[in-house]
Amino acid sequence: MTRRADFLAANRGRRTPMPGFVLLVRERGDGDPAMRYGITVTKKIGGAVIRNRMKRRFRVLARDLLPAHGIAGADHVLIGRAEGIERDFGLLRRELEKALGKVMSRPVDEAPRRKGRPSPPKDTAPLRRQEPGFEVATEGSGGTGFPPSQEHGRGRHGRDRP
Repeated sequence: MTRRADFLAANRGRRTPMPGFVLLVRERGDGDPAMRYGITVTKKIGGAVIRNRMKRRFRVLARDLLPAHGIAGADHVLIGRAEGIERDFGLLRRELEKALGKVMSRPVDEAPRRKGRPSPPKDTAPLRRQEPGFEVATEGSGGTGFPPSQEHGRGRHGRDRP
């Protein structure tokens, strides 16, 4: 995989985090049984030498394990994590096997699990907390919704704006 759109599409698929990497898998649904893979290692992980070493290791793992454990007709993306830099290669191999097993065990159309609170319904406006010194503007009230120091072209520090 080389196109950005393919990586973004894979990001909407199933996600399996492991200590050394995150595995993303998304079935393409185009009828092509070929397994594709992509590797992402950001600058946050390290310099070019470290990133290239990590990509080489991931490339070998993908070539060894995907034919036997991957999902046919799916895109597989490995995202490098900082913990994966010095991780033992055998351990990375076992983790990738485990991650592929987890992905295979989940139903295809299961939505990814998200932690935290559900987002509010889109038809309601978000509630805003009124801070001291602020006047909430309503239709026809003439209020600007800005604190008094900013109502008439003055900035926070009381100077006129040009």
